[in-house]
Amino acid sequence: MSKLSNVLFHVRQNIAWLSKSDKHNSGTIHVLVCMVDHYEPGTGGVDLATETARVEELLCRFPKLGERFRDANGRSPQRTWFYPPHYHRNGSLAKVVQLCDQGHGEIELHLHHGKQVPDTAENLELTLRQCVAEYAEYGIFGSVDGEKRYGFIHGDSALDNSRGGAYCGVNNELSILQRTGCYADFTHPSGPVSGPEMANCVFYACGVDGQPKAYNKGTPAAVGSRHEGLMLVQGPSHPYYSGFGFSASKRTLGGIRIVGDHVPDEPVTRARVDAWVKAGVGISGRDDVVVVKTSTHGADFGESALGGDTENLLQFLDEGYNDGSRYKVHYVTARELYNIVRAIEDEAFTADDPLAARDYEVQPPVYNTAWTQAEASPHLQALVYNTYKG
Repeated sequence: MSKLSNVLFHVRQNIAWLSKSDKHNSGTIHVLVCMVDHYEPGTGGVDLATETARVEELLCRFPKLGERFRDANGRSPQRTWFYPPHYHRNGSLAKVVQLCDQGHGEIELHLHHGKQVPDTAENLELTLRQCVAEYAEYGIFGSVDGEKRYGFIHGDSALDNSRGGAYCGVNNELSILQRTGCYADFTHPSGPVSGPEMANCVFYACGVDGQPKAYNKGTPAAVGSRHEGLMLVQGPSHPYYSGFGFSASKRTLGGIRIVGDHVPDEPVTRARVDAWVKAGVGISGRDDVVVVKTSTHGADFGESALGGDTENLLQFLDEGYNDGSRYKVHYVTARELYNIVRAIEDEAFTADDPLAARDYEVQPPVYNTAWTQAEASPHLQALVYNTYKG
C-alpha cells in the first residue's frame, strides 16, 4: 500500500474514533469483554522444551486471574484460544482443552496458509473441514442442530486474500468459511492494507464473492436486522502516540498509531481501557451494550497475556466499569459474544443480563478430555503444509 493510502487510513480511523460521543443512555451500560488469543505455543522456532513450558505456564497462571477478578455475574475472566493446526502437536491442544473444560474459556480456529505459495480454494476447504473434524474429537467448537460451528482468526491478517496474494491466495475465502461452519471472524482490527474501512463496529461483509477483501465495506449489526453474510467482530481502534515518526510496519503516522491489540510494546493503561470503551463497538440501536474485544499472542508474550498487562486490564475494567449501576462488566467467549449479538438483532434479548443470551444460537462445546491424540493427523498436516511452513 502507498504511503498516501496509509495516511488516509489513519486519518479516517482517527476521525471515526474522535467523533464517538461519550453520551449514553441513562441506564446501565453493559461492557462485554472478549479476550481472544492467537495461541501458537511453538511460534518463533523455539525448541520442544520451550513450547511445552509455554503451555504449562498458561495452565498454571490463567486460572489464578479468576481468584482476583469477577464480572457482574460473578464469573471469572474468559479467554478464547484461537488454535492453529500446525501447532496441534506434543499433546498441547489436549492440555488447553482441559483448561476450557474447567470453565476458563473456549477454543476456536486460527489458520495460517498461503505463506510459501498461494493456497487454493479446494485445499483451503479441505483443510478447514479436516481441522474441524479432528478438533471435534476433543469436543471443540459449539454447534447448531448438531453441526459444528467455529469462530475464525486469519493468520497474518490476510483474510480473504487482502494482502495482495500474500499469506492467503483465496479470493472467495469468506464463502468457504461460511460453507464449512464459520459463524464469525475475529481477525480485526489490523493495518491499512488488510483492515476494513469500517472501524469500531460489528458488521457483515457485503462485497462481491470472488473479489479479494470482500469485507472492506459492509452492513453494521443492528436491532431488528438479521443478515446472512459473514459477521466480522472487530476490536476497538483508537489513536495511540508511540513516538514521532512514520513506520509502515507499526502502522504509525507522526507517532499516532491505530491500535486495538494487547501487546507488550503498548502497555495496557487506564487511558487505553477508557479509549476502548469509548470506541463504542456494538450493535446499532443498543447503545447500552459495548464490546471490548482485545487480541494478544499469549504463548510468546506470556508475561503480558498472563501477568501485568492482563491484570491491569481486568483491574481497570473492574474499577471503572463494574460498579453494578452505571456500568456492568461481562466476560464472554467469542461464541458467546456472537450469540448475544444475534439475540439483540432478533430482538429476542431485552433482559438486563446479556449473558442470558450467551447460548442463543450456537450451543456450547462439550469437551472430551479423554481424547488424547497428541498431534494433527498426517492428512491434516499435509493439507496445512501444502502452502505454509512456519
